[in-house]
Amino acid sequence: MPRLVVLVSGGGRSLANLIERTRLAPGDPKRLACEIVLVIASRDCKAVGIAERAGIEAAILSGEIPAEALGERLTRAGAELVVLAGYLRKLHVPRGYEGRVLNIHPALLPAFGGPGMYGQHVHEAVLESHRRTGRPTDSGCTVHVVTEGYDEGPIIAQARCPIEPGDTPETLAARVFTLELETYPRAIAAFLAALPGREASAERL
Repeated sequence: MPRLVVLVSGGGRSLANLIERTRLAPGDPKRLACEIVLVIASRDCKAVGIAERAGIEAAILSGEIPAEALGERLTRAGAELVVLAGYLRKLHVPRGYEGRVLNIHPALLPAFGGPGMYGQHVHEAVLESHRRTGRPTDSGCTVHVVTEGYDEGPIIAQARCPIEPGDTPETLAARVFTLELETYPRAIAAFLAALPGREASAERL
């Protein structure tokens, strides 16, 4: 079964969703057929507790992790894919893991991405643009491959939702996060299915 490492920085809602999907019964169309073998946190946060309660090894590595050091941890864990789930540090992709690190961004890239564009900042920027120009008329989430540039890697999946009259950053964030809960596991499953010699039982995009 494919082995995943998840990087986190916060409350762990996305991590909890991924753990739940990996533990669904075989044959369930929402099952993510892989094993999360390690969670790396940039700080002591709720996500660490979620991992530990699920019986998953958790490590706290603060600051920007040198690519070589991260690569050693991933290799020891036998990771085949690395997934960012609310990870708020700059990631340096280790040698051998190029093209095997995924992130989900709470907007429709390439718009509203780049340095400083994370969390509520993204939704505030989307709504401010909508207020001033009438565009965009929708928002959503993007799953992409992580490269050295912020939010610049190849896009592998997107999902959209409308911007509603009276939206606030909080209401838009909630709507986008609902999309993320479905989009990320599906994108991970499809990505794993494309790896040589691998098959994913979860529903493809």
